[in-house]
Amino acid sequence: MIDIKLLRSSPEYVKKAILSRSAKNADLIERIFSVDAAYRKSIQEAEALRNERNAVSKEISSYKIAKKEPPPELTEKASKVKEAMYDFETKAQSFEKELEALIMTVPNLPQESVPLGNSEADNKQIYEDISFKKEFSFKPSDHHDIGEKLGIIDFERAAKLSGARFSMLKGKGARLERAIAQFMLDSHAQNGYEEILPPFLVNSKTMTGTGQLPKFEEDLYKTAGENPLYLIPTAEVPLTNIFAGEILEENSLPIKFTAHTPCFRQEAGSYGKDTRGLIRNHQFNKVELVWITAQENSAKALDEMVSHASGILKALKIPYRIIELCTADLGFSSSKTYDIEVWMPSENRYREISSCSNCLDFQARRMNLRYRPKGDKPKFAHTLNGSGLAVGRTFAAVLENYQKEDGSVEVPEVLRKYTGFDRIG
Repeated sequence: MIDIKLLRSSPEYVKKAILSRSAKNADLIERIFSVDAAYRKSIQEAEALRNERNAVSKEISSYKIAKKEPPPELTEKASKVKEAMYDFETKAQSFEKELEALIMTVPNLPQESVPLGNSEADNKQIYEDISFKKEFSFKPSDHHDIGEKLGIIDFERAAKLSGARFSMLKGKGARLERAIAQFMLDSHAQNGYEEILPPFLVNSKTMTGTGQLPKFEEDLYKTAGENPLYLIPTAEVPLTNIFAGEILEENSLPIKFTAHTPCFRQEAGSYGKDTRGLIRNHQFNKVELVWITAQENSAKALDEMVSHASGILKALKIPYRIIELCTADLGFSSSKTYDIEVWMPSENRYREISSCSNCLDFQARRMNLRYRPKGDKPKFAHTLNGSGLAVGRTFAAVLENYQKEDGSVEVPEVLRKYTGFDRIG
């Protein structure tokens, strides 16, 4: 949630920043300015009438002290002023409620260092590691075909159980997926992350805290009833909200969490995209990274998080690159994002496998998460999140980058102590 004080003190700056994300935000930002102006005017009118009411009441009291009956026109005036004041207070409450709802739909402001752009085509590559890129003597198959031929992925029976965009791993496939997740968790533990096993169902307040609600309701799975619980779309949601509503001591920061959880997304806006394979399923496993930091440390924290996430691909010896997202491609809660993309030989291109984002105090304001600097009043914390990594996409990348001409797949060396085997097929 953006700071309402900033919106009022620097309206042109806020407007320019929001429009740099998308020109479609123009109507929203203008509506916010309009409602905020009406809200403040109603407050001023109510306050002026309150002062007038107090003056009239004081005059009426002077008559009563003198044991005289106040003039009828004075009591009538007091009644009318009170009624008008009540009307403006009611209007102010209504405008305030609308303003709060509108503010919750405004995306975070991009940092000034974020490159301007109109689409993902304007994102910038800042690093590439192709030291382990393989030159195949055959046409590489995609992970869908590899998995089905090896009998370690069953899309047909998964569809029978649940429908489209679901998968089922079997035998060595299931063990490889588990090994990848375990390797990730162990690696992040060595980098100082505390492992958490959070709830997979959370309430609407928790979803609102990280920005999934109210804007992305259609992409979420939820239970029935008046107070539904939501299946988490990412472990970022419960991890970032752990200290919601609390004030942390500065010496406890940074806090670094990691978690391996299933994630559930309806993928409402992705009709026709990536319907084949493991890239865009309704249910998938992911290892998440979350930081809670003091305000002055979040920029450095983002760089560290990116190095920890990309370090997984480096250890797996799989080519990857790092992309800095432009303003138009930022996620709703992010002020700055780096995507890590993994090389997929069958497509001869990179695919996203992690987004690492600095949200500054955007989420902390929504969930009222603060810390107390020594000798100073509490401040809103900065929160960061990133995939460390998407397990299913890593699984797919291993199959494609380690495939052999005979159809088998070599297991990356760092995973062998977890799998107990060095080859599938």
